[in-house]
Amino acid sequence: MSSNTSGTTINTKQSKISGWLAIPAPLARLFKKFPLLTYPPNELPARSPSARDVPTLYVFISDRDALYGLPSFNPNCLKWQTFLKLAGVAFRVTSSTNHASPTGALPFLLPPSSPKPIPTSQFEEYAAENGITKILDAPSLRVEAYESLLDDRIRNAWLYALYLSRPNTALLSRLYITPVSASLVVRKTTLYNLRNAAEADILRSLGTPVVNAGTLYEGARDAFEALSVLLGDDDWFFGMVRPGLFDAKVFSYTHLLLDERLVWEDWTLTEILMEFPNLVAHRDRIFESCW
Repeated sequence: MSSNTSGTTINTKQSKISGWLAIPAPLARLFKKFPLLTYPPNELPARSPSARDVPTLYVFISDRDALYGLPSFNPNCLKWQTFLKLAGVAFRVTSSTNHASPTGALPFLLPPSSPKPIPTSQFEEYAAENGITKILDAPSLRVEAYESLLDDRIRNAWLYALYLSRPNTALLSRLYITPVSASLVVRKTTLYNLRNAAEADILRSLGTPVVNAGTLYEGARDAFEALSVLLGDDDWFFGMVRPGLFDAKVFSYTHLLLDERLVWEDWTLTEILMEFPNLVAHRDRIFESCW
């Protein structure tokens, strides 16, 4: 008698539990017609690394371009991305920002076996130890003299063209502002801050109270002309047999000015560069070599 009572109690509990878990009749009929399926995970893109034993280079780049390892749209990031490629270092790229960087700036390299990022100041040493192509040293005194052309005149003109030239606002927004936020207020604030920072950087470099576009572009023309004379009929700067860091630095500007994926509305700086065919050909050689 007690056994039957116990069985009845268990059955009653089971019926209550099944009542709580039961699928409503309309949904049950729907699932019978359209059963749930678990799909296998999507395969990685064909050009993604097959192994995760390569370092990751964090740069300014769109997520889509990062999947295919395309050039960064930021000159400093592109310089080091190109240098590592020229040195034969295996790596993959991913999109990041200065705010997300543990070093406070991009790019930085994160080895797969270490949580400690490698800053750009150590890239040449890393490339020497991990690359398959030895990057030859160019004459240091000559490099320093010509680097000033890139760091001052060409960079100032670049900052003006991208950040301050109003026709290029759409390009600036696509690269640096739209990815930040969908909020109109945030985007306007970001645009204002970027333009103020660029103007302050230019004024600090020039030591003048106002920014003059004509002066900046003429300075860039003089710099490109000097670089064109330096390159001459050689394939690489300073008569080197292989491209080096200086070649990568020049490429970081010339490629972005000539890249058709960047829709420039103010073409002034690009048109100035195109006055020097050997610099354009230099850009093409590096692009074909690396990408």
